[in-house]
Amino acid sequence: MKSSDRFIKFIGGRDLLFSLILIILIGITIFIFNQVKFIFDPLIIVLSTVVPPIILAFVTYYLLNPIVDLLERLHIKRIWGILILILGISGLITGLVLLIAPAVEAQVKDLTENFPTYIKQMSEGLQTWVQNSFLAPYYDQGYTWLTTHLNDITSKIGDYLGGAVEGIRSVASALTSIVVAIITFPFILFFLLKDGDEFKRYCLKLLPPKYRKDADQILHNMDVQVGSYIQGQIIVALCIGTLLFIGYLIIGLDYAITLAIIAAVTSVVPYLGPIIAITPAIIIALVASPIMLLKLGIVWAAVQFLEGNFISPNIMGRTLSIHPLTIIIVLLSAGNLFGITGVILGIPGYAIIKVITVYIFGKFKARYNCFYGEEYGYYEKK
Repeated sequence: MKSSDRFIKFIGGRDLLFSLILIILIGITIFIFNQVKFIFDPLIIVLSTVVPPIILAFVTYYLLNPIVDLLERLHIKRIWGILILILGISGLITGLVLLIAPAVEAQVKDLTENFPTYIKQMSEGLQTWVQNSFLAPYYDQGYTWLTTHLNDITSKIGDYLGGAVEGIRSVASALTSIVVAIITFPFILFFLLKDGDEFKRYCLKLLPPKYRKDADQILHNMDVQVGSYIQGQIIVALCIGTLLFIGYLIIGLDYAITLAIIAAVTSVVPYLGPIIAITPAIIIALVASPIMLLKLGIVWAAVQFLEGNFISPNIMGRTLSIHPLTIIIVLLSAGNLFGITGVILGIPGYAIIKVITVYIFGKFKARYNCFYGEEYGYYEKK
């Protein structure tokens, strides 16, 4: 076989030409649709309404499905196991809310009222420290620069106020979407837990038999990677929140439960979450006293040590191995593209893309080994 003929067959032969033509036609179609995209505004509204509860239901599905499977292995019918689990969790959440809601409400209200004072006191303390340190010669220059660039603050405030009505509309729309998602996602979750496997088999049957095995393998890999990641992140976040709450109580830090809840919620975002979580605690501790700041540092270091050496390695052991630099790049990119939703869902989305990419690259290696392996050497299997 000639080398040129073998290369043409390797890259797809005549199928490659058809694929390129198909890609060009898809591009032309997208271009045409982009010119008349106003037609699809109703579809976008429908998707923006439906997608959030579906995402929330899938996240909860990955958390609860292992428990439902366990109940089914204990000879409890799946539908009864689902109902028992949902009712039990609903009762637990209701009890926790009734138990801690008054304390959290009081702390949030107090923190909201006093946080500007904390910021002011911290700023005054930093200002005093700067004026008495080696940075004192630069203080006046920095203050002059700041006042010079803030002279037009009045006009900026006027511009912001001019868009206040639109901002109120956006907030109202966001709140409506949240309420709709909270109300509808339990129903979606119920049918996911009840008929998830059947729905997967139904979708696979829609594909040509030739591609069913590959699609099933890809879906299985996605299920394992995304499911283990979501389960691990939620459990790690709960552990961090609990440990910080205990630590804050021991050192006597104000607003312990509120700060611990903030830490648990933000810990869902890798690397960036802990930085966000520690910031309000640092401000409160710094205003309280230098000793409190030192105690906070000890508590935070202890929790991070436990999380990094015991909690995450054991709980997140099955998750996709991702380099820290890759995580930061994914979070920044997804945040700029999709906002807070992108930050939260960026890593699971990356895991899905990685599964597909690894699978396609595996097919490429097998094809290369078929055409060139004997002559030039084979790709390793892994």
